[in-house]
Amino acid sequence: MSPALAWAHAQGLDVPQGAEAIETGIVVALIIVSLAIGLFAGRWLGPHAEALWQRHLGHHVEHFGGRVAAVIRHGVAAFLLAILLVGGAWPPLAEGVIGFFLGAAVARMSIELLRGLNIPRWMAWSVAFFLFVAIFSHSLGGFAPIRATLTAIGFDVGKTHLSVFSVIVALLTVVGLLAGVRLANRLIGHAILSATGFDPTQKLLTQKLAGIAVVALAFFVGIDLLDINLTSLAVFSGALGLAVGFGLQKTVGNLIAGIILLLDRSIKPGDVIVVADKEVGWVNKIGVRAVSVITRDGKEHLIPNEDLMTKEVENWSYTDRNVRIRIPVAVSYDCDLKLAQQLMLRAAAESPRVLDDPKSNIWLTEFGDNGVKHEILVWINDPQSGVGSVRSDVLNRLWVLFKDNGITIPYPQRDVRIVRDELGSAPAG
Repeated sequence: MSPALAWAHAQGLDVPQGAEAIETGIVVALIIVSLAIGLFAGRWLGPHAEALWQRHLGHHVEHFGGRVAAVIRHGVAAFLLAILLVGGAWPPLAEGVIGFFLGAAVARMSIELLRGLNIPRWMAWSVAFFLFVAIFSHSLGGFAPIRATLTAIGFDVGKTHLSVFSVIVALLTVVGLLAGVRLANRLIGHAILSATGFDPTQKLLTQKLAGIAVVALAFFVGIDLLDINLTSLAVFSGALGLAVGFGLQKTVGNLIAGIILLLDRSIKPGDVIVVADKEVGWVNKIGVRAVSVITRDGKEHLIPNEDLMTKEVENWSYTDRNVRIRIPVAVSYDCDLKLAQQLMLRAAAESPRVLDDPKSNIWLTEFGDNGVKHEILVWINDPQSGVGSVRSDVLNRLWVLFKDNGITIPYPQRDVRIVRDELGSAPAG
């Protein structure tokens, strides 16, 4: 025995010798090969997979696309190391080395997956740490004692024993289901948006219903994985129902109202609406609780769905996007009235947003105190761009035309008459 081996045995270290040392060397070589294959797969398949992912999912992948290569690299390495671990009866030291690298590969892959799905960093690293400890300790044959120790640390709640191990399992289950829900929602959302048989409103409604279905499925799967007895939740479900009936009444009402709005398509994303005689706005998004309406000033109003069901709403683009605008104009009594009306039609026709069909029209509405009052009636088909700019453009053009053709715009005038008495003096006061 060499001095180095003798010293190791003296220190209590079990150093493999003979055939065992050869098997350990082979395992180390296979580990290096597995890691090299994983690295090669990540570099070769990663860019192609990332391009395919971006092409089919686009912006719905958030920042997951840039992590595809890392997921492939660590995933391939973990797969090969798992086969190596279960593929033979290796010496204890060799199994420990395989378990270490397998745990590290699985931990790195889980971090890339969870962070790519926008799971918080502390959750991703916690899951990775638990997976590494579980895999590494299992390869050394020490996972059972760790599980027993963590299970013993806890307390009883009724007939249920709440331990550190059960909390860890619950955390892993919740994080896994959360990641699965986010991935499923993005895949389903992209499939729905890519469908050609739905209009935008039907796509939005289908996305909302699919999201609710995915969350409900994840809830029941989590209940089953955690072995939670539903009968023990009877009191809780009763209290939850009571809370929904009172405290969450508005929330549930807004949820149902949003689904009804999407079903009957009375209000759709892109519509131009006026709610309760307030500002005109463009419907940006119909959410679970509220509708996002953006005004021409850039202000975003969140209007509860229930208000759009119970209050009067003007929808300028419900069945037809054409909107008529009234522009009041007055001219003096001593001008050429026919020429003034022709100039009004000309100013409307030269405005770029005014439609040629339906044609613009001029109404004489009143012989006022100071002038002859008209209304220029013009049509536009882009109310989401606002109506004030159309009025401003037509009136600016009309001002120039009136100036060039001698048409005057009246302004208020008052005649003051002074009545004198018989002595020729004005009355006092």
